[in-house]
Amino acid sequence: MAARATDGRINAPAGRRIRDAFDRIRDGARKLTTASPARFALLVFLVLILLFTTLLSLPAAAASGRSTPFADALFTAVSTICVTGLSTVDMGTHWSPLGQVIIYVGVNVGALGVLTLASILGLIISKRLGLRAKLIAAGDTNPLRVHGGPVNEGQTVMLGEIGSLLATVALSTLIIEAALAIMLYPSLLVGGVDPLAALWEAPYYAAMAFTNTGFTPTAGGLDAFQHDYFFLTVMMAGVFLGSIGFPVIYTLARHRWHVRHWSLHAKLTIITTVLLFFAGAAVFLLLEFDNPKTFGDRDAWDTVFQSFFLSAMTRSGGFSVVDVGSLHESSLVVGSMLMFVGGGSASTAGGIKVTTLAVLALAVWSEAKGRPSVQAFGRRIPSDVQRVALSVVAWGATIVALSTIIITRMTKAPLGDVLFDVISGFATTGLSTGLTEQLPDPAKYVMALTMFMGRVGTVTLAAAVAASSRSQLYSLPVERPIVG
Repeated sequence: MAARATDGRINAPAGRRIRDAFDRIRDGARKLTTASPARFALLVFLVLILLFTTLLSLPAAAASGRSTPFADALFTAVSTICVTGLSTVDMGTHWSPLGQVIIYVGVNVGALGVLTLASILGLIISKRLGLRAKLIAAGDTNPLRVHGGPVNEGQTVMLGEIGSLLATVALSTLIIEAALAIMLYPSLLVGGVDPLAALWEAPYYAAMAFTNTGFTPTAGGLDAFQHDYFFLTVMMAGVFLGSIGFPVIYTLARHRWHVRHWSLHAKLTIITTVLLFFAGAAVFLLLEFDNPKTFGDRDAWDTVFQSFFLSAMTRSGGFSVVDVGSLHESSLVVGSMLMFVGGGSASTAGGIKVTTLAVLALAVWSEAKGRPSVQAFGRRIPSDVQRVALSVVAWGATIVALSTIIITRMTKAPLGDVLFDVISGFATTGLSTGLTEQLPDPAKYVMALTMFMGRVGTVTLAAAVAASSRSQLYSLPVERPIVG
């Protein structure tokens, strides 16, 4: 009895110490999730990348049964979590069925978005969706909320709607990918794919389309389906739905065709996306119709259709039925421009985002018209939104320029090829001239970092760096430098 009492006296304080240590860890995690959502979001993505690098390094993940080199495993993990689609190995032959499943899971996790993942983890930690958790999730619908400054009227999604938005993210991902898989399955059978194999390939293609990743489960990519217009149309539809963003899907789900009830963000996203889709197709058709290596040997209908398909894929889709390296240099420039713009905010697409381009275009138009403010659809766009748009373009151009210079110096490859692949990585598109597969290990790390920065977003990066900045309670005298 004395021994038991003694054991009890020893074990009780030990139990309290364990509970106290657990409480300190939980409190520290709560502070991390709420004090700086941007930094927590970056940490979440870094942890996911390390986890999937470890999983893809397992011998069982490779078809050969041997461990994948660290540089290739890391690059694939970054490309998977950042839903990019670039690869340094043959995705159709290098990975085992287990490796393909790991990649499939990774792209669906990464497609949720940086701050959405952070908010979900914050919800798990705090066991409720309080105001702080809502603010974290809201950052994915409007990056201005991450800055900690004033938040303007007319937000994409109100804080009271964040719970519904998170449900929309989960449900839309499941429903859209399931619908795409059901539509793709018959085409796979017609294309000669085994019925059992098609049960796996259909959801794989659906996930890669909706997440705008662009990986294919077999060697040869989409070559077997380049004349299956239904299959390619379904793939374009999946890429479009993924690229417009979850806030727009949420708006469409609530208001459907009642356009006057749409938010300004939804209107700008859809209009700019459609305009770029048709403009890109027209330019590719004009530049490539006589190129025997791409569209020159096709009939008129096929040439037109493939121009639209290429335009859709350069917006962040990453699939291709032509050799991108065979495009004219002028077409590579156009493709680089489309990739740099990317898709919608809070979407599975990358780039500077179509709303950024729309805001800057409206600002230029307003300046040309001599208007005192930037306006669209009966709404005024505040000046801080315009400043963020300029910052996003400046940060994006800087990242692309530095990465291009470094990789060109490392590889001595043609500048055009390097620039195209770097923009593809930054914009998480996944198209390549063939350069990425030939990169040396140091250049793979640079490209992986470029993909990471492109996915987490320049606004999130800037907010993470400036999270501890102090507010300035005074203003300096005004002086206007000469501009232009």
